[in-house]
Parts: sequence; C-alpha cells; structure tokens
Amino acid sequence: MDSLITAAALALASGDALGALKRVALRDDAPALALRGIAMAQLGDLIRAKALLKNAARAFGPREAVARARCVVAEAEIALVSRDLTWPPKALEVARKVLEAHGDRVNAAHAGNIAIRRLVLIGRLDEAERALAALDPTPLPPPLRAAHELVAAGIAVRRLRTEAARAALDRAGLAARQAGMPVLTAEVETAAHVLDLPAARLILHGGERPLLLAEVEALFSRTLVVDACRHVVRAAGAVVPLASRPVLFALARTLAEAWPADVSRGILIARAFRGKHADESHRARLRVEIGRLRAELAGLAEVSATKRGFALSARGAGEIAVLAPLVEGPHAAVLAFLADGEAWSSSALAIALGASPRTVQRALDSLAGEGKAQAIGRGRARRWMSPPLSSFPTILLLPGALPSD
Repeated sequence: MDSLITAAALALASGDALGALKRVALRDDAPALALRGIAMAQLGDLIRAKALLKNAARAFGPREAVARARCVVAEAEIALVSRDLTWPPKALEVARKVLEAHGDRVNAAHAGNIAIRRLVLIGRLDEAERALAALDPTPLPPPLRAAHELVAAGIAVRRLRTEAARAALDRAGLAARQAGMPVLTAEVETAAHVLDLPAARLILHGGERPLLLAEVEALFSRTLVVDACRHVVRAAGAVVPLASRPVLFALARTLAEAWPADVSRGILIARAFRGKHADESHRARLRVEIGRLRAELAGLAEVSATKRGFALSARGAGEIAVLAPLVEGPHAAVLAFLADGEAWSSSALAIALGASPRTVQRALDSLAGEGKAQAIGRGRARRWMSPPLSSFPTILLLPGALPSD
C-alpha cells in the first residue's frame, strides 16, 4: 500500500474523513475507492458511499478476497444506518467468514457487530443476545468497541435491565474517550440520556404519570401490570401474552384501569367490541370472552362478576396498574421507528414491524396527511422521516469503519 493510501486509512481510523478525502479524492484505484466510500459514509452521504464501495468491490481482483469482504462489511453498515433492511444479511455472514479465515479478526468482529445491530433493530433480541455472547470484543479498536457496548446497552434497555444498560454505556463512554472522537463521545452521551427520559406512562388509581426505565423495571417486581407496550400481563416473573388476542387484552386493560372499582358491561362491550349499543348478543359474547380471560389469567388475577359488570383483582391482594406507551394511536409503532432521525423505506418498516408493506404504506400516508411524516425522493428511492421525538431516542450509530490495509 502506498503512503497516500496509508495516510488516508489512518485519518479514517481517527474519524478525520475530510483528511482522508484530501489524500485519495482524485484516485480511482480500488483501495482509494474503498476509502473514499468509507469517508463519504462518515460524512453522511450514504448514497454516494454505497456506490463507491460497490465500485471498489468490483475493482479488487479475484485474489483480493479480503479487500472485497471488507467492502461488503462497509456496505452492510451503510445499509443498516440507511435502514435498508432488504440488504442480504447472508452476504455479510459470508464476508465475516472470509475475514475470519484470513486472520482479520478485527474486521470479522466488526461484521459480527453489524449483524447483531440489525437483529436488535428488527426486534430479534434472543438471537442478538446469543450472537453478542459469542462475539469477542477484545480485538476491536476503541471506536468499534464503543459501538459494541452500545449494542449491549440497547439489548439491556429492551430487556429492562437498567443496571446492565448503565454499565454497558459506561464502558462505551470509556472506549469513545479512548478513541478521541468527539462525535462518537456525543453519540454515547445521547444514548446514555435515554435512561433519564420517560419510557412509558403509569395508569393507576385513575391517574397517570410518566415513568423512567428504572421505575418500569421496579414496577414489574411488585405489581400486577397490564403492559400495553408489549400487550402482555405481568406479575411476579410470570408473563401472559395477549398480543394475538386483542379482545382479551382490551378487557384486561379496561378492568385494570378501573381497579379497584368494577366496570359496567356497557363500557366493556364498547371497549372490547367497539359496539355503540349493547344487545343480548353482545352480552353473551362478553360472558364468553370474560371466561377466556379468567382462564388466561388463572394464578395471577381473578375476574369477578358484580351487579353492574366485572372487576379485576390480583391474587395476594397486590396492586394492579397499566403500563402504557408515551404516545398511543393507530400508527404509534410506525412513528416510533421514524423518530430515530433516519430515513426509512416502507419495505424496511414492514420488516421491522412484522407487517405487510401495504399496511405500512397506508399508515405512512395517514401520518403524512397529519404532518407527522414526510416523504423524500420518488419510486424505489422514496424514504420517510419525521422530526425526532424524545420519547423514542435512537441508540444505534455508525462507527468509524475500518480501512483496508
């Protein structure tokens, strides 16, 4: 490698993208194209970066498998940050194995880190945790070690492990300071700020208030909670999932919001079946659904009949509360993803939400009509964004990608 390529690579490793471009901006050989692509990614021009990396991968010869694999890893990271979830993850795994086979442990570990971040983004936390446990962060330089710890913190936050999240963020902050990159340090500080922001709303005794993440974690240890964030009922470590049974969850939430009082049959019918006028068929259906709810909550809570309706009580005379998202509505989940400040395609949102592309597109059109989402570009290049909301801070970042040697 010549001196200009070496100097550009060192500049990129320290976060000086402009310094790297000054050295290779006029060159079109494969290493220069790869470094220019990484530099453009660090500067935020992801479309240009992706094109440069593709050209670099094609320009490397058949004997330069390691260099091509590094280009694939950089392209995968750009796809992740640009929320292109249709980018093939198998290509990243193939590149990781090539790097590992040739002894490039640093870039192989970086590829594994990117794969884990993708799993976290689409909500596959079990797979992400297993992959994170198997990944050795030791060979990673400080910038990438900071990104690795941010992934660990993100998983801990989603698992409601506040202390583990703080510890991971402390390690990320240390790695960011060792890297000497102010932008990376600011990203870590922003991620750490998540723990000091409201995470959900507590509805109890007819009132509501916001809760921090640590307060949510403590709430689950002492209270029967109807969790409207994940559509489950939790108590003493037991979890009853009701996401696939919306009628039962609507009944459970309505009864929990009224606790310790009862709820009339008319209100329950209106909330669960959206019926304006309760007739005998609605009352018969309500009795059936209440029986099903009793069976689901057996061991955790009791649903008893009263003169005017039904009441919910926790076994052991404990309190009952509802945990609700900070923002609710028909398209709250879509807004939560858009609020990370990145540009999303409708197909990527469909993958992340586990919904059909058409359903997501209808939600985006509705949000656009309300001024809560904005489309950028046309056709396949169309992306959607919304202003960042403090309720949904992002914890993913693009660390300084590693140069070729």
